[in-house]
Amino acid sequence: MYFIIIMAIKLILRIVYFPMKKCIKVEKKIVYLSRQSNEKSLDMELLSKEIHRRYPDYKQVFRLKMIEPGLKSAISYGFWLLGDMIQIAGASVVICDTYSIPVSCLKHRKSLKIIQIWHAMGAIKQFGWQSVGRAEGRSRQASKILNMHANYDYVTVPSKATAQFYVKAFHTSMKKMKILTLPHIDFIVDNNNRKSEFYRDNPKFLGKEIILYLPTFRDDEQLIVESLQNEFAKEEQFGLIISLHPLSRTHMTKKDEIKGNYTAYDLMKLADYIITDYSACAFEASLLNKPLYFYTPDYETYKNTRGVNIDLTSEMSQYVYKDAKELCQQMKANHYDYRDLKAFSKKYIENTEHCTEKMADFICQQMRSN
Repeated sequence: MYFIIIMAIKLILRIVYFPMKKCIKVEKKIVYLSRQSNEKSLDMELLSKEIHRRYPDYKQVFRLKMIEPGLKSAISYGFWLLGDMIQIAGASVVICDTYSIPVSCLKHRKSLKIIQIWHAMGAIKQFGWQSVGRAEGRSRQASKILNMHANYDYVTVPSKATAQFYVKAFHTSMKKMKILTLPHIDFIVDNNNRKSEFYRDNPKFLGKEIILYLPTFRDDEQLIVESLQNEFAKEEQFGLIISLHPLSRTHMTKKDEIKGNYTAYDLMKLADYIITDYSACAFEASLLNKPLYFYTPDYETYKNTRGVNIDLTSEMSQYVYKDAKELCQQMKANHYDYRDLKAFSKKYIENTEHCTEKMADFICQQMRSN
């Protein structure tokens, strides 16, 4: 019954959309779509400003809405989709950073250019079509009905190595891969940080070496976070900051919270050490020339249930740990060989200069070709 309902909704959307794309006039308009957040991402913010600077006559529309749990939210999202469809029908270019129902499920004008700028800088863990049928992925039947990741003209990708993963994740061809680095890398590598401001807001970190832990969202996260907290609490020289995934259900006490409005990118730039696991933030961190560690006590389980694209135990073998105590001792020893880190960074992010300008150039080329 569930799948029949989905198929019926998709059919209704297609019926409603058909007269829209015939009647609504196409403009010099870029429509941004996302289910990641209700606010512009840093990538969208930087990209839209650069496009406006170069082509102020181009209209830019943002349709950003997360799907919340519950029937009321689902109904509200249904009406939101109608607004998406109206905007798409009159657009020259559509940019999305997640799976988008109207992008993938509808049949669009041939002149419409759809560009997927996936929100992550790469993929240590498998996702999309790679994880279909796995414990943490969608069912194969639902993925087919929802036309998951269909209709993209281009998918931006930070490297040839990552393109191999994206071809499988988006169930598409290599010829649609466009090597472009996400705009927020300009922010990551600009050599500006908010360290002095952070210390004013959080004086308890003064005189300490700041360790930033950036875990991905997964089951048993609470226990993994607590194991690190317990170990580093014994060490006076370190101050541990935990920046959780937006969807995380991990409970943080008041004493563990930091004061001030700092994004994960801000924290990466001011940290002295960075710890992550299967999160794509490892790629951004690799550009900062700081010791990067991987804490993966559930590596074998995660590899079997979710799947991984990159064998961290091979590519970053010296700095992958399953035991929090061993990780802490290694960081105290303060011996870090940057050769593997530099090779990792170069392999997975090919360009780190003028990323916003280069992506804006490419998008505006698609506008002019319409």
